[in-house]
Amino acid sequence: MFPDISSARYLAALVPLLITVQFVLVGTGIMKDDAAVQAMTRTGNPREILRGPLFYGIVFVTLTIIYWKDSPIGITALMMMCGGDGIADIVGRRVRSPKLFWSREKSVAGSLSVFAGGALLATLILFVYVSVGVFASPFSMYLLPIVWIALGGMSIESLPFKDIDNITLTVVSALIGHLVF
Repeated sequence: MFPDISSARYLAALVPLLITVQFVLVGTGIMKDDAAVQAMTRTGNPREILRGPLFYGIVFVTLTIIYWKDSPIGITALMMMCGGDGIADIVGRRVRSPKLFWSREKSVAGSLSVFAGGALLATLILFVYVSVGVFASPFSMYLLPIVWIALGGMSIESLPFKDIDNITLTVVSALIGHLVF
């Protein structure tokens, strides 16, 4: 969708950047958007958007600019945040499973869903990239690195850090990506 020119990564980051600006405007009360508040908060307090959702937007824009479509590292880290962390809260709240002894607000089911959701989404997206020739390596070369990144992402997401997992999960996934890709 984007030509191979240096400004393409910035153009691609523009839409998530504008959405992130909207998060700030809604979270600070400058802009009213009840649907956004209901969709992105657990308590209905607009200021809650200034934590997890805002960090999500910042990380999304940053990864797009740094890694663009040139690197499986950025793609996998982003898919860990989108697919892994995105599904963890849903599964963790809906599936009864033991709580983690080191993080009483998180569950085994939620942590496993970080691994599975992130790994599956990263696998799917990288398969597409390999299939259309963006990445030259055989698809099988990406599978073990994805597993390592998903394990690291699951581990860091399981820690009892509140509201910063969109940052920690993605940064750790990118760091591991630099080691395994």
